[in-house]
Amino acid sequence: MPALDNWIEEKRSAHLYRIIAKQEKIKSRQQLFSQLAQEAENQAQIWALEIEKNGHKVPEIYSPESRTKIVAWLIRSIGPQNIKPILAAIKIRGLSVYSNQRVLGFHPVPTSIEEVGASHRGTSSSGGLRAAVFGVNDGLVSIACLVLGVAGAASTNSTILLTGIAGLLAGAFSMAAGEYISMRSQREMFEYQIGLERAELAQYPEEEAEELALIYIARGMPEGEAKALGLRMIADPEVGLDTLAREELGLNPDELGSPWLAASSSFFAFTAGGAIPLLPYLFAIQQHALQVSIGLTALFLFGVGATLSLFTGRNAVLGGLRMLFIGGAAGLLTYWIGNLLGANLA
Repeated sequence: MPALDNWIEEKRSAHLYRIIAKQEKIKSRQQLFSQLAQEAENQAQIWALEIEKNGHKVPEIYSPESRTKIVAWLIRSIGPQNIKPILAAIKIRGLSVYSNQRVLGFHPVPTSIEEVGASHRGTSSSGGLRAAVFGVNDGLVSIACLVLGVAGAASTNSTILLTGIAGLLAGAFSMAAGEYISMRSQREMFEYQIGLERAELAQYPEEEAEELALIYIARGMPEGEAKALGLRMIADPEVGLDTLAREELGLNPDELGSPWLAASSSFFAFTAGGAIPLLPYLFAIQQHALQVSIGLTALFLFGVGATLSLFTGRNAVLGGLRMLFIGGAAGLLTYWIGNLLGANLA
């Protein structure tokens, strides 16, 4: 029965909101989640009336199911800010207050529709670049270790090349498939959450406007202004849905991500990185092919580590040396294991 399911969902949200409020030490957040709990109770009452109208009996009390008990335990154990994706998936709103960009005094409270969700824009491109760098690094280290392991077993250049290409293709397709599944699942979860918001906005727009106002109040906006802004956002259904997705879910509806783009990017990044240790063998260098492969791998390991410093803010040289040390240690260990196995199996 849809009405009963919605009643349970609202009661679950109210239950978890109260637990979050008890865990919070910041007064504005305590008030936010306490008021959100009351809003959820009010919405549950709407569904209770719908249940009675259909001739059914409303449960006397709400009993949390196993999943809700586990989530409640996680909130108490590690804090709500550490399980935001889980909370968002079960209809807990107001999580954008945990964003570092939204701490009062460091990020201005929005005063117009255009400003709402501005911090959610433009983040996907840098994330994609970082993912590409990590993909190159994965391919580079994986195939370099494979080459060294096979070389340690005293294999011929042709065997190393064949093994390296097989490993490169297997790794690239595996990475692409994993990335596609991950991104597809994430997108479906986001689309489901946005769908819930769309249904709620159509069912009780005034309550959704009130929830938005509570978020703005928690950030320091005067109550009157917050309520007026919330009503302005909800006045247009499309703008309202976009605003709810950004402010309550912390999502940018325009940047949910493409599974196919993620898969292809992962595939080509891994292939690009993995091809580097194989270059001497691909060009049929007969003498010192392994040494050339090691030199190229070391050079690119340092380059990847230095590039990653753009995202960490750390010293580029130290970042490059650290990546070189980690990759080198992995390669030496793999070579030693390959040499040991080659000697024992020969």
